[in-house]
Amino acid sequence: MRHDFKLQRRLLLGGALLLAAADVALAFYSWHLAASPHTPQQAFQVQARNLDLLRADINRAQGIQKNMPNIQKDCDRFEQMLFPASTGDSSVVSELGAIAKKAGLQLDDLTFHHKEIANRNLTEVPIDATVSGDYKSVIQFLNGLQRSQNVYEVDNLSLATEAQNQTGSVKVVVHLRSYFRTAA
Repeated sequence: MRHDFKLQRRLLLGGALLLAAADVALAFYSWHLAASPHTPQQAFQVQARNLDLLRADINRAQGIQKNMPNIQKDCDRFEQMLFPASTGDSSVVSELGAIAKKAGLQLDDLTFHHKEIANRNLTEVPIDATVSGDYKSVIQFLNGLQRSQNVYEVDNLSLATEAQNQTGSVKVVVHLRSYFRTAA
């Protein structure tokens, strides 16, 4: 009799586990049905919305492809407006000197660091320029850089120490960069 009780207990435990597993499976199936559209019309609307999104992506890609020649022309025009690498340093020295003179600043020092950009026929040129003058002149110099026909990116400014500082005069190191085109 004791043997029959252990067998009954195991069968009952196995049956209860089987019922619990079936209950979990049915709950998952019920949740899955609740998450999906209930009617064919709702399913159609979901598919139509997805189709519209895909068509919009295709139209955008075709528009980009159609504009590629214009974009390429703009890029070529931009590259042609850059100084050539052979005369870039002297052109930048000349232009920065003219901008500093117009702003009423004294251009004390220019340092160039050339860095080739791989596969682009461009050279990145970080430039350190030291200028001396009053605050208003420094602002006019930065404005002149911004309005220049050439590309100058001002990375940062730092106040330099000056041994004999005149009243109202500041010495500023301007860290900027420009780009030169190299021979293709």
